[in-house]
Amino acid sequence: MDFDILIEKAKSVLNYRKLSESADAGSVAAAILTDRGNVYVGVCIDTACGMGFCAEHSAAAAMITAGENTVKKLVAINHEGRIMPPCGRCREFISQIGENNLDAEVLVKEGTAVKLSELLPYDWREETKNRD
Repeated sequence: MDFDILIEKAKSVLNYRKLSESADAGSVAAAILTDRGNVYVGVCIDTACGMGFCAEHSAAAAMITAGENTVKKLVAINHEGRIMPPCGRCREFISQIGENNLDAEVLVKEGTAVKLSELLPYDWREETKNRD
């Protein structure tokens, strides 16, 4: 599956809405393709006190709920449909939930995909392996 299809899947759930006086959702959407060929989508939830979470976390939660944890491809888009690279928290989160997720392809801008490992060049796990 190519990234164009994943972008369309993310766009299908992109729907900004006010949830309450202190929370909104849907200004960013993400799509994850797994090693089994399934696609999971999610949206961000933003709260006034920082307890919200990113669209990538939402998509990953759906994936894990369905019994999967290996990401092959990942894309996130903002409310204008523009591609956004994942934040540092999302990069680290995705890398930890599956043994092979550092090999996942991440679309970071139009026409540019990199492995998740390239977005985490100094992986703390390597240092802990070297101590053993």
